[in-house]
Amino acid sequence: MDKLKMHTPNKADENFRKLAALFPNAVTETVDENGVVVRAIDKDVLMQEISATVVEGKDERYQFTWPDKKKSVLLANAPISKTLRPCPAESVGKDGTPGGFDSENLYIEGDNLEVLKLLQETYLGKIKMIYIDPPYNTGNDFVYEDDFAQSTQEYLANSGQYDEEGNRLVTNTESNGRFHTDWLNMIYPRLKLAKDLLTEDGVIFISIDENEGSRMKQICDELFGAENYRNQLLVRRRIKSLNVQFADNGLKSFNVGYEYVYVYSKSQEFLFAPLQMKKSDVPEKGSWNVFWSNADRPTMRYELLGFTPTTGQWRWQKELADKAVENYRTYMDTYSSEMSLEEYWEKTGEKLRFIRRIPEGYGKNGGVQYWVPPKDTSLRTSNWTDIEVSQIAKEYDLPFENPKSVDLIRTIVSAANGLDFIVLDFFSGSSTTADAVIRQNCLDGGNRKFIMVQLPEPTDEKSEAHKAGYKNICEIGKERIRRAGAKIKEENPLGTMELDVGFRVLKCDTTNMEEVYYTPSEYSASMFDMVADNIKEDRTPEDLLFQVMLDLGVLLSSKIEQTEIAGKKVFNVADNFLIACFDANVTEETIAAVAKQKPYYFVMRDSSLASDSVAANFDQIFSTYSPETVRKVL
Repeated sequence: MDKLKMHTPNKADENFRKLAALFPNAVTETVDENGVVVRAIDKDVLMQEISATVVEGKDERYQFTWPDKKKSVLLANAPISKTLRPCPAESVGKDGTPGGFDSENLYIEGDNLEVLKLLQETYLGKIKMIYIDPPYNTGNDFVYEDDFAQSTQEYLANSGQYDEEGNRLVTNTESNGRFHTDWLNMIYPRLKLAKDLLTEDGVIFISIDENEGSRMKQICDELFGAENYRNQLLVRRRIKSLNVQFADNGLKSFNVGYEYVYVYSKSQEFLFAPLQMKKSDVPEKGSWNVFWSNADRPTMRYELLGFTPTTGQWRWQKELADKAVENYRTYMDTYSSEMSLEEYWEKTGEKLRFIRRIPEGYGKNGGVQYWVPPKDTSLRTSNWTDIEVSQIAKEYDLPFENPKSVDLIRTIVSAANGLDFIVLDFFSGSSTTADAVIRQNCLDGGNRKFIMVQLPEPTDEKSEAHKAGYKNICEIGKERIRRAGAKIKEENPLGTMELDVGFRVLKCDTTNMEEVYYTPSEYSASMFDMVADNIKEDRTPEDLLFQVMLDLGVLLSSKIEQTEIAGKKVFNVADNFLIACFDANVTEETIAAVAKQKPYYFVMRDSSLASDSVAANFDQIFSTYSPETVRKVL
């Protein structure tokens, strides 16, 4: 049986393998900093292979760079030996039951850089939408302190990157000579990893203000491609009656009245759903927050909608619906398929911008529902100043400080075609995104799932949150989701019977495995006598299960059933996709019962078989009942 690696992939190694496959003649050998001969890529040969003008040295070229940028790339690529440990006691079931663990939503506590690495295999290309509200770098907020003074080996050794006091966050003030550099080094590797999680028709929305807005756009142009820039949305800040930027004889500047939301797609496959606003909410001509005099020009609409109309004003086109049905029927005939129209759109990516599950206001055309906008609405442009970017948090009686508007994020969530996809927020704060996802599902019958990621940042001892008993931001975020779910179900008891208002809590921690698991060659035979087990003493079977799920790429929201076979605890994940047993002294009876269920994967501990006889018969049992099962050991 093969042994699981139980650590995140090394992105640099993956890139090496890709280059070696494309240009095998560029593979060579050299000596590393320790004097060890290693395989490498010959830059000169590679340059010859891609000789469409290669820039080297100090030649002038267009680029966006800053101190330590190369190290931030290394940081994104470096593997870590960490895991996510389940915490059922803090979780909430689908129906809102405290301690339930059947929800498909996730709340993950930990450094988002580490969590994004842990999600790389399991959620690679599976996230349809990302929304983040990262630190704006105002000089008063925090940035994550990623240590660039370490070598890669040192980083891998301590992967948690904590200082001696366990601090991870620092205030980034303008007096710091690395003011922009520290912020760029924080955000760049996180966005680099996040991009890989997006589906091909995925999209990311990023809230930001004027402090780092221009640099955020340059980063996204580089990582996502300038061709995948979709919009810069303008969202209104709360109006202030007092202007605080005073000088001796006037104002230094006007109060900033809005913030940005940058929108980038993974590829050109992403298409927006049509978003409407009530005409009564469209700012009147000449009001303070109208930027284009409320003009109704087609050029103000094309980019958001993703296609160009053939005539004057934008119109719903019946011809597109007819073409969609024609494509569907051609596909069905060509491949003798029996999939439904919705399944076809999901499979082929032919997401029509006007195909929506709308309770009213739609017409029929050859079996296709195509949406007709109500007469009292207007299509949204990139001017979202009818929505306030933050709100005063009173609804849940929780001590938030300037949480993002639920209406803003709910509108963002509804901007993506489809009703069944994953929304990720890895700067989740007070969990407004989770609240918005649940509310939008309630409104349109969707089945979207959320993944919230938040560092358990301690609350200020002088803050209302700390006085109320909340030790860190995660405690506030989780309680916010609990109260939001309860309120939504209370307001609509019949319409929310199937609504998932829960979440599974997972916490980022050190690996479950002892160091001997990763470096057995460094241990002598006599030293093995002192190592009774390669698994840490404080880890549970559930802990091991989730690290195995991460390693094998099994969704962390998958259904998990626990049974007992011949006195041994057995986990069945995703309806026989993975079966695992981590108990000791496993007998042939248990092995045979598992094999008869024909799982795709079976995982157990390396030394858990009851006897040499059971070990000798293990492969024969699987060969008899389920020869296709992939067997792995810890």
